[in-house]
Amino acid sequence: MLHIKYIGLLLLIPCAVSQDLSSSKRGLIYIYTSDNSDDDHIWDAASSDLTWYYNYSPYRTDGLDHSTLDFVPMLWGEPNTGDQSFYDAVESQINSGMDITHVLGFNEPDGCEGGGSCVDAKTAARLWLDEIEPLKKHGVKLGAPAVRGFSEGVEWFNDFLSHCDGRCTIDFLPLHFYGDFPGLAGYVGGMSAAYEGIPMWVTEFAHPDTSLEETHAFYNQSSAFLDETSYIKRYSWFGSFRSDVANDYVGPNVAMLEPDGELTDIGAWYLGHPAEWEPPKSEAASLSRLFGWTAVVATAAFLTLP
Repeated sequence: MLHIKYIGLLLLIPCAVSQDLSSSKRGLIYIYTSDNSDDDHIWDAASSDLTWYYNYSPYRTDGLDHSTLDFVPMLWGEPNTGDQSFYDAVESQINSGMDITHVLGFNEPDGCEGGGSCVDAKTAARLWLDEIEPLKKHGVKLGAPAVRGFSEGVEWFNDFLSHCDGRCTIDFLPLHFYGDFPGLAGYVGGMSAAYEGIPMWVTEFAHPDTSLEETHAFYNQSSAFLDETSYIKRYSWFGSFRSDVANDYVGPNVAMLEPDGELTDIGAWYLGHPAEWEPPKSEAASLSRLFGWTAVVATAAFLTLP
């Protein structure tokens, strides 16, 4: 298995592909808030561009139980004693007629605060083999644990693979990233170089606590990049809440909803609608709208075998 020691220069080269507001890759991170019952209809509307969702749980969200969105169950962390096993929870839904095609592994197991599930690599490998790997017999695609976008996260993931000892099937690699666009593109490109041939989902991303103009520019650049990068199969923006209840870490400007439940510009763009105002004018954002982005790792990561 390859280990990332250093990610080299990442060049972003425009290619002659126009960006569309619509994208089949976009999904919903369902985040529980006090306003959910009023806002659920927005995500599942006929005019919505969303195709799938997850909610950090093995079970569908009540307000979306009859949704046309594909539900992707997640084993968030180590189950509590007495909980129904993740495998049993997913299998029972499949047996009831639900079409579950993908599942997600642990949520930021390398972190013990800020939403991380704090699971050591050895325990995660054991749980994977008990709870996730057996779902292969149902034809379910298995998404790797989503670590944080830091070198420590990559180290955790390599430790996890070592404990798996070749027994854990990784059908796709979910990524989380919070930061600016060059950082996102560099992380995605570096992980693609290190784990070549494995499809990727970006299941959490945003540019935390920045100005509205900077947030808009980041959204437009990153969505164009993710839409036009062939090995990125799905992505989900961290912002499916009202701006007045926004996560303290990411800030209100990433929110897809205004305090009254109306769509923000980012919410409108993400759901495939034109926004009330034009996106901020910047050279990078203009290039991404006109041409799109192709990520090229110009200086390959220094890679070593374990």
